[in-house]
Amino acid sequence: MPSAYDRLPLGALRVFEAVAAHLNFSAAADALNVTPAAVSQQIKTLEAYIQVPLFRRNGRRVEITEEGLELLPPVRAGLEQLEAALQQIKQHRRAGPLQVTTISSFLQIWLLPRIRSFRRKYPNIDLRFHTSRDLVDFSRTTNHVAIRLGRGNYPNLHSEKFLDDWLVPVASPDLIKQYGMIERGSNVSKYPLLESGDEPWSAWSETTAEAAWLARAPSIDDSAGLLTAAEEGLGYVLARWTLVTRALQRGTLRLAGKGALPYGLSYYFVCPKNFLALPKVAQFREWILAVARDFPGPDASGGAPPPPSTRQDASSAAASTSTPVRTGSHTGKRSSAVRR
Repeated sequence: MPSAYDRLPLGALRVFEAVAAHLNFSAAADALNVTPAAVSQQIKTLEAYIQVPLFRRNGRRVEITEEGLELLPPVRAGLEQLEAALQQIKQHRRAGPLQVTTISSFLQIWLLPRIRSFRRKYPNIDLRFHTSRDLVDFSRTTNHVAIRLGRGNYPNLHSEKFLDDWLVPVASPDLIKQYGMIERGSNVSKYPLLESGDEPWSAWSETTAEAAWLARAPSIDDSAGLLTAAEEGLGYVLARWTLVTRALQRGTLRLAGKGALPYGLSYYFVCPKNFLALPKVAQFREWILAVARDFPGPDASGGAPPPPSTRQDASSAAASTSTPVRTGSHTGKRSSAVRR
């Protein structure tokens, strides 16, 4: 028995939304990768189906009619729901890689050196990493998990804090030998500083007399690059504890002051709530929470790097290179998005 959907021009509805978005048949055709003639024919088919005009054409100028404006919101809502459903089915496949998105510095410095233990425990899970600081919309991407540095306010998602962070001043041993320690509240104008928007020196020293000097400090807008510059002896940096501990263990950097400041943001494990039922998501969550519990903060380690028993051997990073890593940005505006 024929269904109510048999004659519904579903393809024409997608074309209608594209023309309404661009108000230009040629632009809509380019977006859909079809010819303008095909777009025109689909619109005619839809108008014949509903028996009302949807657009007024005046040469190259296209205007949407009142009937078109009335039809547009439910068409867009339906297409979005259909896309979300297809993505959900695609993501719920038990086979295939686990897609994780995180920020680049955390991936390079904290996560990858520890991945070897995950691969030993779950050798059948193939990992794919994507790096981004932008919004992530799970309904529009293939991501299963997001690791984000924030305050945990990710609506309609499972959001679980697993790692706090702190700010500590560090520098190369030679630089500290030359300029000395940089104590909290001291005059920093005599020190060569490297500045970062994510880890500003204003958090360590807030006096207005030093504002002009801080404004002239060379700025590096990448946490990993900032630490590399510090290891090269280019300046003192205020670094995140999670990112600097390995350099402290190697001795390429040393703590340049006493005390640690709470960073104010923490690392969160974020995913759609129903994704927790996927074994690969649940296993990755269990692993990263356990690893984070074993990572001591500056208070637990007396402001020094973690003890040797928690260090990663040098082969860990090399072994992790066999894990496929892809970089990219996935943006969106829906409520299921998360931000760094």
